[in-house]
Amino acid sequence: MARDLGADPEELEQALDGMGDADAVGHRVVHGGSSLTGAVAIDAGVMEALRAAAELAPLHQPPALRAIEAVERLRPGIPAVACFDTGFHATLPEAARTYALPAAWRERWPLRRFGFHGLSHAYAASRVPSGRLVTCHLGAGVSLSAVRDGVCVDTTMGFTPLEGPAMATRSGSVDPGLLIWLARRMPLDELEDGLLHESGLKGLAGTADMREVGEGLALDVYVHRLRAAVAAMTASLGGLDTLAFTGGVGEHAPAVRERVAAGLAFVGVAVDPARNAAAAADAEIGAGPVRVLVLTAREDLEIARQVRALLAAGNPQSRV
Repeated sequence: MARDLGADPEELEQALDGMGDADAVGHRVVHGGSSLTGAVAIDAGVMEALRAAAELAPLHQPPALRAIEAVERLRPGIPAVACFDTGFHATLPEAARTYALPAAWRERWPLRRFGFHGLSHAYAASRVPSGRLVTCHLGAGVSLSAVRDGVCVDTTMGFTPLEGPAMATRSGSVDPGLLIWLARRMPLDELEDGLLHESGLKGLAGTADMREVGEGLALDVYVHRLRAAVAAMTASLGGLDTLAFTGGVGEHAPAVRERVAAGLAFVGVAVDPARNAAAAADAEIGAGPVRVLVLTAREDLEIARQVRALLAAGNPQSRV
């Protein structure tokens, strides 16, 4: 599996040489659009579909496409598999994926909730294969998923990765009316840049690094939105058996975990202060009826699992 190595041929070749021989390569691709809903062997038709989906993920899709093309040039003939961050959320029920927008719009464009961070959520779900699970991927981006017996039934990100709780530099969900108001007063490029790169923790605290965010409004907003999101995901499941934190903040910010849990006692969530403070790598920190876990994010292992499963099926065009 090739991580985000960029598309510089020399750097990419050095990285591939350092990995030794390989039987296959797995590529992380953010967006599979409406048609690519699981791991798939990359061919000309898949590349065409990935290019078509680029307008849905303009920041992430083009670099992924360049990496796929570069690896093919450097290691021709090795089976290549695309694994999608949107794939895990393809199981969303219609009620959870549909926006209440005019039918003519929804028929003309793929206006639906896709969800993201799916490879991280899928790995976390593999660690808790049964029961009602809420996974919290807290990194630069933030998303939560409601998972029942390994199947995703709801998630916080939507058509784009902007929806959901506040993030490092992204605003999270904002009243659409406010955005219309702003769009009449500034260029769309400025509005987009502000929502993506100048909002969230950075907009509230002046820094996007949770390690530099002290007590105050920024942390209060961040935790408030997280609690609300956990409660919403719990409602989608009809209850909660396990809450899992993952991602850079989820794994390394015990104060955030403690504050989020402190507002969720009504659904059975509590953390043991000592275990929470000492948690490193994979750990169980709960002190109530709901299990509370800290899980290392391992998208690489999830990609490897999907690649092996696809190749083992003996049909490279089948979907995992």
